[in-house]
Amino acid sequence: MNTWSGTWVAERLGVELTGDERLRGMLGLALRRNPKRAHLLVSNVLGKHVPQAPSVVHGHGVDLGRRVRELLGEEAAAQAVVLGYAETATGLGHSVADGLGTAPYLHSTRRPVAGVATAGGFEESHSHATSHLLLPENPSLLAGDGPLVLVDDEFSTGNTVLNTVRDLHARYPRERYVVVALVDMRSAADAGRLEEFAREIGARIDLVTVASGTVRLPDGVLEKGQALVAEHESAAAPPAPLAGASGTAAPGGRGTARQAPTGPQAPADVTRVDLRWPENLPDGGRHGFTPAHRTRLENSLPAMADRIATALPGNAHRVLILGFEELMYAPLRLATELERTTTAEVRYSTTTRSPVLAVDDPGYAIRTRLVFPAHDDPADGPGERYAYNIAGAGFDAVVAVVDSVADTPALHAPDGLLARLAEHTPHVLLAVVPSYVPAVPAGAQDAPERPVTMLPEPLRGPAFSSYAPEEVGWLLQDLSDVTLEAPTEEREEAIQSGGAHYAESLPVEYQPSEQYQQLFHNALDASAARLAHAVGVVTETVLAERSPRPVLVSLARAGTPVGILMRRWAQHRHGLDLPHYAVSIVRGRGIDANALRWLAAHHDPRDVVFVDGWTGKGAITRELAQAIQEFEKTHGVSGFDPEIAVLADPGSCVRTYGTREDYLIPSACLNSTVSGLISRTVLRADLVGPDDYHGAKYYRELADADLSVAFLDAVSARFDEVTEAARAEAKELLAADRTPTWEGWAAVERISEEYGIHDVNLVKPGVGETTRVLLRRVPWKVLARAGAGSDLDHVRLLAEQRGVPVEEVADLPYTCVGLIHPRYTRGATGADGTAVTR
Repeated sequence: MNTWSGTWVAERLGVELTGDERLRGMLGLALRRNPKRAHLLVSNVLGKHVPQAPSVVHGHGVDLGRRVRELLGEEAAAQAVVLGYAETATGLGHSVADGLGTAPYLHSTRRPVAGVATAGGFEESHSHATSHLLLPENPSLLAGDGPLVLVDDEFSTGNTVLNTVRDLHARYPRERYVVVALVDMRSAADAGRLEEFAREIGARIDLVTVASGTVRLPDGVLEKGQALVAEHESAAAPPAPLAGASGTAAPGGRGTARQAPTGPQAPADVTRVDLRWPENLPDGGRHGFTPAHRTRLENSLPAMADRIATALPGNAHRVLILGFEELMYAPLRLATELERTTTAEVRYSTTTRSPVLAVDDPGYAIRTRLVFPAHDDPADGPGERYAYNIAGAGFDAVVAVVDSVADTPALHAPDGLLARLAEHTPHVLLAVVPSYVPAVPAGAQDAPERPVTMLPEPLRGPAFSSYAPEEVGWLLQDLSDVTLEAPTEEREEAIQSGGAHYAESLPVEYQPSEQYQQLFHNALDASAARLAHAVGVVTETVLAERSPRPVLVSLARAGTPVGILMRRWAQHRHGLDLPHYAVSIVRGRGIDANALRWLAAHHDPRDVVFVDGWTGKGAITRELAQAIQEFEKTHGVSGFDPEIAVLADPGSCVRTYGTREDYLIPSACLNSTVSGLISRTVLRADLVGPDDYHGAKYYRELADADLSVAFLDAVSARFDEVTEAARAEAKELLAADRTPTWEGWAAVERISEEYGIHDVNLVKPGVGETTRVLLRRVPWKVLARAGAGSDLDHVRLLAEQRGVPVEEVADLPYTCVGLIHPRYTRGATGADGTAVTR
């Protein structure tokens, strides 16, 4: 039977550990040199003092994160931020954020960074080093109102958490906090304090732990503990150096402290490993670590771990990856990948500031310790640092992983960490991770506050748009008070002459006649079930093929009603509450990069699915692919899939669609009054700065004519009747070859040449795009497939109102094609604005 690693302390001090049966497997006991607390709970699963399998360490954090996600629910979890405590819980907090999946992460730090303003701080009352700093690169990370998840290795008195929440709640009040720890060791009195504090600030505070119990301390335990520490430290003798190539040392006698010699040693023969750490990827959460950062790290781990494996000696069967103080997560993930891909027995632990007595006894948690000077020029001055349970552990190789700030002469000195490791293992490797320092604007070092761009939260109804707030968040800025409308003919002349881009102004909103509105209602009645079927097909395809919990991102504005319908289908059929946003993309200018930055900070880019209403010739499909590629190159954020999911793909431009038929989608018949009363998006240099979202207007004055929600409700009402057919078709499509043929683009090129236009941008294929031409541009003519029926009733009416000829064409690949007037000048229309064809 294995001896519990808390037996030695329990027998000598009368300390009792009671609670869950898992506690003794998770915790041991040790004594520390600390005037405030004698005993130390030593975690066996944290990877700090006790080398442990990295999969066990990471797995505990991930499991806790998943439990937090379940506790919060999907919607609240999507808004959560995780905060870990330095130094011990920095890696655990990272792992909890991994389990949550969508949460950005920040950990406190004891390392001030020049030019980075403090966003908060607090004291850890029982610690040997008390001041915690919060240094997020983007202070808005803490400014949201979503849940804050606070992660520590143990929850003992609750003082640290109370100090943190008190400080942050005064700055950034929120309704909910979740405290996460491996073990809850509070007394009953301390448990009551947390509940009382929650009532005091008017917030909910939940607690999630792996195990719980209490430590019972007899009277005088602090004095007895200090006496024991003094006694054993004075009696400690340094162990003999390693003998032989096995990397093992003879075990010390029972109760004898085992620590490295204190005299100067020869410099260690160290093998450097060039990890090729991704450029501008943070080394941890000191300044914030987003889901996009996590994706970049995950993609790079296999190659970095392979470089370590290649550098290891061939006979290395037992390997330790040793992290450095707050730098816990990067070494942990390297270790988990090495464990996964090699046959070696891999263990993981880190160095620490915490001074603990070492006693070589099976019933004591800290068997050996290495002592060495600090090597990162700490702000609080020089001092000793420690690595525990490495000497005598039989490691064939130790890989020390430090950040570049800590790769100093002190690290390589005769009494430094590397030399200490070399005394106890035949092979020492060093991997250096670049220390991430946020860019500091010129002069910011002398400024009291560091200016940081803060991306605002999405706009939501009813303040912006007539949609319910949960239906869509608009990653746009509100330009409702700016006059942006210009006469159609004036806009067209400016666009075609090169004097202006189409996104720099807005067309005057078309006010439909009573006859035209009736056509919309007739079309909606006739096509609601067909639309519901297509919504079901595309949503089921996305859920099966792209992500089980996608983040829907509509391309404003035509994609927005489709994104809402897809969200409704997922909720109706699968009980999923999917996040949904609308972003701007502009032909020739790309997608809103600031919106992508916000998405990457709040969600895993791999879960993002871009949504649009329909494809024409595929120009936006190509625009998005190019824009995502440029964004990855410029911002270093990968994971976004540029393939669009659309309701209708008549141009055969995408793989994910509800139908490839070209039929009337009634939302194409109207402008803002079927799109939440939101205008087209605007991108103009005098209104949209480099750190702003693209803009749009909210036409509140059109509320009486608004049909946005009526359109959604009419389609949603048909979900039940089309469910089985939609799911069956989705299943068939998933097994079919859906490779885009781009036949629409080829047709547009052909039409452009046949009609002497010589510009594919003036050829708008499909019912939706033709409608847009008639509503917003100066049309020249409409090509209609011979025999097209009621799908074109509204097109024929609009063409008649604007004097545009409709020409029937046999074998047209689309139901209709709208042609914008080529080489337009205002002389191309009559005084009444109708087209002049002669």
